[in-house]
Formats: sequence, C-alpha cells, structure tokens
Amino acid sequence: MAYRFPASCEDAPMTRTLALWITLMTTPMTLAAVDTEDPWLWLEDVEGEEALDWARARNEESLAVLEALPEYATFFEKNLAVYDSQERIPTPSIHGEHVYNFWRDADNERGLWRRTTIEEYRKDEPAWDVLIDLDALAKSEDENWVWSGAACLPPDYERCLVSLSRGGADASVTREFDIPSKSFVEEGFSLPEAKGGATFIDRDTVFVFTDFGEGSMTQSGYPRIVKVWKRGQDLDEAETVFERGVEEIGVWAVVLRTPERDYPVVMSLPTFFTRHYHLYEGGELKRVPVPDDAEIEAVFRNQLLVSLKSDWVRDGENLPQGALVSVDLDQLMAGEGAVKTVVSPDPRASITGVARTKDLLLVNRMEDVRNRLDAWSLVDGEWSRREIDAPAMGRIDVASTSEDSNFFYFTYTDFLTPTTLYEAEGVATPEANRSLPAFFDADPFDVQQHFTKSKDGTRVPYFVVAKKGLERNGTNPTLIYAYGGFEVSMRPNYSPTIGMDWLEAGGVYVLANIRGGGEYGPNWHRQAQRENRQKSYDDFFAVAQAVIDMDITAPEHLGIHGGSGGGLLVGMLFTQRPDLFNAVVCQVPLLDMYRFDKLLAGASWVEEYGDPDNPEDWAWLQNYSPYHQVKADADYPRVFFTTSTRDDRVHPAHARKMVAKMRDMGHEVFYYENIEGGHGGAANNRQAARVQALIYTYLLNELR
Repeated sequence: MAYRFPASCEDAPMTRTLALWITLMTTPMTLAAVDTEDPWLWLEDVEGEEALDWARARNEESLAVLEALPEYATFFEKNLAVYDSQERIPTPSIHGEHVYNFWRDADNERGLWRRTTIEEYRKDEPAWDVLIDLDALAKSEDENWVWSGAACLPPDYERCLVSLSRGGADASVTREFDIPSKSFVEEGFSLPEAKGGATFIDRDTVFVFTDFGEGSMTQSGYPRIVKVWKRGQDLDEAETVFERGVEEIGVWAVVLRTPERDYPVVMSLPTFFTRHYHLYEGGELKRVPVPDDAEIEAVFRNQLLVSLKSDWVRDGENLPQGALVSVDLDQLMAGEGAVKTVVSPDPRASITGVARTKDLLLVNRMEDVRNRLDAWSLVDGEWSRREIDAPAMGRIDVASTSEDSNFFYFTYTDFLTPTTLYEAEGVATPEANRSLPAFFDADPFDVQQHFTKSKDGTRVPYFVVAKKGLERNGTNPTLIYAYGGFEVSMRPNYSPTIGMDWLEAGGVYVLANIRGGGEYGPNWHRQAQRENRQKSYDDFFAVAQAVIDMDITAPEHLGIHGGSGGGLLVGMLFTQRPDLFNAVVCQVPLLDMYRFDKLLAGASWVEEYGDPDNPEDWAWLQNYSPYHQVKADADYPRVFFTTSTRDDRVHPAHARKMVAKMRDMGHEVFYYENIEGGHGGAANNRQAARVQALIYTYLLNELR
C-alpha cells in the first residue's frame, strides 16, 4: 500500500517525489509502462455511423454462431416465458391507501404503471387501475419509452413526477402527472432529457436539478446546480439555491417526509464516497454536521439515523466504523446533542438497509451473507430491538413501508427458494402474501456455504449451488459470479434463468463474496479500493482454486461472469490468469482504465479506482486496466463481451475497443451489443430473454 502523507505536506515537490518513489516500491508493477496509444478511439463515438456499423457486423458474426447452437432457442423460449409470466410478483410500492406497481408482460412490452388498494392487492388476481400504458404512449409519441419511475406527493398522492427514458438510458425526461384524470398536466412541471430530475417540495414548488445549459453539468455528467422552481415560472426563472464545481460528482435534492415533519435536503457529492447534506429551511441551506463519508439513512421522530463508513470522533467519544447511530437533528444543527449507537459494528456482519414505519425503525442486517430483520423502537429516548420473525439463511429486502401505519412488505429468497412477498404489521408474525412459482425443480439441488483463505490470509466466503451428491471428478461445468466493488454486496437470490439455463443443464453455480463489496461492512470494501484492488482478484483466484481443489471442476470446465464493475473484475481475471478459466462473460464492462474518467459517468469513479491523470495513480492503475494488459501472445479463453449502445453510465466503447484490440491481435471473441437497453443491457422482456439465452448457450458450449 502506498504511504499517505498528511495533506499539509502533499504540495511540497520533494514530498511528492518521495511519495511517488514509495508508491513505486510498494505496489506490484509491470516491467515497463504500458502503451497508451489508442487506434480504436473512433469506437467511442457512441452513435457514429462507422462505430455502429462495426458493432452490427460483430453482432452478426457472433449471433450467427451462438443462435445456431441447439440450446439457444430452448433457453430463449423458457426465459421469455418467465419474464412474461403473469405469476411474477407485482412489486408493491405503498402510497397512502394504494399499492402502485410497474408491470411488463407479453401483451405489454413496455409496460403498465398501475395501482390497486392494499386489500385488493391481497387477492390472487387484483383489479388494477391502469394509470399509464407505456406502449400506447410510446406509439402515440413515436418514442421508445422505457419506464424510469415516478415520485408522488403525499398525503393525497394525486400529483406525481414521472420519469421516462429513451431506450433505457440513465438520462430521462420528467413530466408532471395527475392521478385522478390519468393524464399529464398541461403546462405542468416538465423537463427535457437529462441526467437529474425534480422533487416536489409542495404541490406548487419543486427542487429541480438538471441540465440548465452550458456549464451546468459536472465532468461526470450530472447536475451541479439545484434550483427551486415554482408553478407558472419558466425554468430559467427558477431560483438557484445551491451550486457546486464541475469537478464534483453532482448534486441532488430530496424531501425526507415523516409523520411529524418534512425535511427538505440538498446533497452534493464531492467524490463518489463523500457527501455533504444541507437542510433547506426558511429559504436557506445549512450544512448537516456529520462526517463526509457518513450516510443519512432516515429521520425517525427527529432522530437522524446515520451509517458510519469510518470512525466519528465527537465530543471525545469514538463512534466506530460500521455503526448505525442516531442524534436529535435540531440539537445536532445547533452543535449539541448526544449521539447514541443503535447498531454496533460486527466484524462478521454489515447493515444492508434501513427503513421506517410510523412507530418502528427497520434495520436489515447481514451476518456471514445471510440477512435478518430487526425492528427498533424509541422509548423515552432509548432504542430497543425486537427481531422480526422472518425466514433465515437467505436474502431479505424491505420492499415498501407505510409511514402512516406500521404496515410494510418485505421479500425473502435464496438460491433455491422462489421469492416470497410477506406483509407485516409491526412486530407481529408476518404473513406470506404471494410467492413466485417454482420455475425450475429445486429438489435435486442443494446449497453449501464455504470459506477459503485469500493470498493474505483473509477469510473469504462463497456459496456453491449444485446437484445433491455431485460427483467430484473435476469435469463439472462451473460458473463463478462476483462483483467486488463500490461496497455492493452479492447475496443469495432466486434466479429462474440460472436454475433453468444452468443448473438443470448440469452446471454448478458459485457466488463469491470477495473484498470490494459490502458483505462485511465498509472496511471489506476499503481493503480493495484503488491501489489495493489486487486483493479482490486474489480473493477470486482463491475461490476458483478452492472449487478446483475440491474436484468440483477444472480450469477447462471453469467459467466466470461479471457485469459493470464486475466486467472490470473478470477482464482482469482472464488477463492475469488465462490458464485458470475457459469461458468469460464480460457484461456492460469497464475495461479501459486510462480513459474511463473521460467517458460518460466515469469521472465519478476516480475515488474507487484511482486517477489515471495522476502519474502516481497511473503507476499502479495501469496494472488493473484489462485494455492495456491484454497481450497478443497469450492464450486466452474465447471471451463473450456484451454491452448496450444506450448505456450512458458505462460507455459501450469499453467493450467495443477491447474486442477490436483482441481481434486485431488474433484472439477469437464473441460480441453482442444491444442497440438499446441502458446499463441493464435490455429495454424489454424479449431483449432480456435473448441476452440471458446467449450467455448460457455460450457458457454451456465452452465448458462442458
């Protein structure tokens, strides 16, 4: 690890030279600096005619092979039947007395935004009131609309701000919608396509943070200005209340609504993992004095709930990293108030999520990658805990809560248990509301959790899903999935496509919980940030070697899969250890670490990966750039790269350029670029079914 000098010393030339020398001496280095000349820059022109022609040509070549394989048609039809199934759980979102849901199926390709009552929702076939038919809207406006969400104003929830994207991009248009008339409000609040959006302050006032024109966006492509916009004003008449520099990540605004009081909050992100919160009251903003890397989770009876990503020393007391703490917000703003620990940190646990009902604070915790749900009450200023009687040994997610009562929904799932939606009232025993059907027969399979040791001795967990009594002969097709970044945890989850397309076809599925994620709290993530990213790769290699040592599989039958930051992960894995794998699915990936900060939202990830424009960072970052580590004389597996033209988060040029470079070197690869679909890679059910069918067809034929 590079030595970090105090900030007061870093501007001294001699100190910076010494810091660089120490960095070079204490981090793994290539024998020579990599070549950063790039003949494939023209592929960064997202919708340029030449670049799209290239992408279509690569699609044709790969699809001609993969779609001709006998498994493809079967996988596609089964996958599409699942995605279009009427038996899927309509994900609930509670607003007042209604449950809202967005739904897509075979008859509604783009989808329906609809609602019903809580009582009606309990029925097997609820009567839904359709609010927006997205297919009809797209046809009438001749746009490829993809649903991006809606935020409605309490307490009557009659007015909503609806977001729609073209082709599934992160950028969206925002329009005000009236629920009673089921129509967009003429001359209501409306924003053109941009990253950003708006939030109701009251019925006639919104926070707006969007592209206001030249100079109003950050280098990362997000808004840097927040305005207060009143009904009847032109957008350029809105009052600017907050502004940050172009070098920051972006600014956002939200209103935290509680039964007692509303809290308008403006937030800026100086870096990806730091945030400044400001209360907006009386037309003025005042900074909330919490640590820069702390996260505000909720407000409960004026208690501010804060997750700590590092130690917080306050009034001589050390509040430890990983804790959930509370403090009276008014007292905190006045520089006073005692901070109380709600949940103490545990080296084998982490906090997955926090939500509130009228009288309860719900804390979703994870212990050794298995969730439990606790309900906390605040009585006479003291917090007390009761455990919700929820299933154990798998994944729990709070789906939606009501702040008008103690009613809430949560889901439970694991690798072999179809997702079940539960409804609960306070701490009473929850009742199952509905479940997914069993899309595959889980009886022949079981799940085991194992632990292995990484290169530095760290204990790394992983799950193995396989047939009961699996013959350990080293020939089982095995797929390892991981992510390892941004404090994102990989948890057990029921996947019909993994079950149908992989397990039933004889495959073994492994989920690796490597460092860089959040499985064991903030430190599990920070151990593998920046110059320490090799620890993620070492963890993964240890898991791969463990399943090989158990004779579950062998390198010729071992495949790996990762997407987005996980695409970077698998890109590095196969360039570092091409001998260890025989198939690689590199999905919507990040690969060119020399230019990642110049492409779309890439500038926002410098804190996670490092700054390629800083020579000190590039000295080690070049070792973690698959685009620069790929070699002509290496024997790589036949990698399958996928991306999307409409992905405006991770630029499709990462995959495009890697494929062009590898083909130029003589390596055989597969490539599929969905011409729409956003960062998720698909804009509708057919596209999602196709991508999954291509992936598992490829894996099965490479590994069996």
